[in-house]
Amino acid sequence: MSIIGDLLIGDRQLRGEQGEIRAIEAATGKPLEPVFGGASRAQMEEACRLAALAFNPYRHQSPEARALFLETIAENILELGEALIERCMAETGLPRGRLEGERGRTVGQLRLFATVVRDGNYLDLRVDPALPERKPLPRVDLRLRNIPLGPVVVFGASNFPLAFSVAGGDTASALAAGCPVIVKAHSAHPGTSALVGQAVQQAVAACGMPEGVFSLLFAQDREIAQALVADRRMKAVGFTGSRGGGIALMRTAAARPEPIPVYAEMSSINPVLLLPGALAERGAAIGRAFVGALTLGAGQFCTNPGLILAEEGPGLDGFLQAAAESLAAAAAATMLTPGIHQAYCTGVAKLARHAEVTTIGLGLEGATNQGQAGLFSTTANAFLAHPELQEEVFGAAGLVVRAGSAEELQAVVEALEGQLTAAVHFAASDTAQLAALLPLLESKAGRILANGFGTGVEVSHAMVHGGPYPATSDGRSTSVGTLAIRRFLRPICYQDIPNTVLPEELRDGNPLGFWRQTDGVPGRE
Repeated sequence: MSIIGDLLIGDRQLRGEQGEIRAIEAATGKPLEPVFGGASRAQMEEACRLAALAFNPYRHQSPEARALFLETIAENILELGEALIERCMAETGLPRGRLEGERGRTVGQLRLFATVVRDGNYLDLRVDPALPERKPLPRVDLRLRNIPLGPVVVFGASNFPLAFSVAGGDTASALAAGCPVIVKAHSAHPGTSALVGQAVQQAVAACGMPEGVFSLLFAQDREIAQALVADRRMKAVGFTGSRGGGIALMRTAAARPEPIPVYAEMSSINPVLLLPGALAERGAAIGRAFVGALTLGAGQFCTNPGLILAEEGPGLDGFLQAAAESLAAAAAATMLTPGIHQAYCTGVAKLARHAEVTTIGLGLEGATNQGQAGLFSTTANAFLAHPELQEEVFGAAGLVVRAGSAEELQAVVEALEGQLTAAVHFAASDTAQLAALLPLLESKAGRILANGFGTGVEVSHAMVHGGPYPATSDGRSTSVGTLAIRRFLRPICYQDIPNTVLPEELRDGNPLGFWRQTDGVPGRE
């Protein structure tokens, strides 16, 4: 499949009428072909119109039809083969192994949501039959199911060009819910986005889905992004990116005559707590493992550990020495875009010259667009006094906060913003301190890890990739795992509706055989 520079609007391929977008080879800074046309306001509105027209026909597709659609997208992505991996490597600078794994995750997400659609549990079906003889008042017949919100806008992420992009988790969960999707591609990897977009477009045609169930837009300026969120036909937004970008979309969504939810993953420094017993037993080993997690993917995972919290002592000294030694041998890695590289360098320089910060160690210097890893330290008192030390530096930079006591350590945790992950390294002797910290960590993070680091997000039923603000805009949600589908659903109750016109999954006798609650008792009755 060749890369075209056109928009995908419904079943058409149209040249964008507003400006031009060109991919840049991450490793060299050289431009890549082809040139992509940016969407005009009229072209964006046509995508919205088609999505709105597609909503009712698409949401009424059978579970099997929608599941097969998701599986066809997955197969089409695999059939792109080497062309997808090579283009993605060029546009992002990410290594082959990482991208092949991410492609597997993308395909796996689509297939997982196909099983979710087939099993019907996401509908949360509930039946409370009428009780006409109940005293003192009879009960009416009440039945509940979840229905899709409507068309969804998805913004492709810079750091996951496949798994959080055109056919990534937001798109997969929205399509599974029954929502048409308009994707605004990330300008850093338009060729990758175009290939995957064509795979989705072909699946729409092959499965006989309504034309407007998917569209892919390219746009360099922010006007189109804001206009998409403001369009009255859009009912929800999925976003992964910077805090500033997420907040801007949230403001637009909130200012609409009909406000809509924005599910934005924005900012997280993913604290790692090192308790005294763990440091005494294996401080050096933790230090070496930490550097591996810090530098993974040039530190551009949203779950790279950026903050270490520990009490002063010989164990922490051993951790710092091992970490500094490992870091000195860490090669610089190509970052996703020149802009991300520049922002990383600015953040590292800001840390290095901060009056309350000491440089622990640096990685090897790199070439064009490569980020040099860095590890810094400060005291608990300084961290509490300088809120800017909590700011995320997107890349392989970490800050160690040295506490003078367990009480100081807890005070630092209490001051933290919301996070995607929080990890605790502990030994048997730390159990009491861990038990005391756990309720506090629950209030700060969406996922708590024991003796590990947050990198490596399993796509599963129990995964939470979310957290309190500003990690995400809505800490009740997750963007990874099967619960992600709930973001694009709403409950609706049917009261005394005749059985013959009820949705099939709520009718007497449970003709679809889905799991549902009857008078609060789960089963397939």
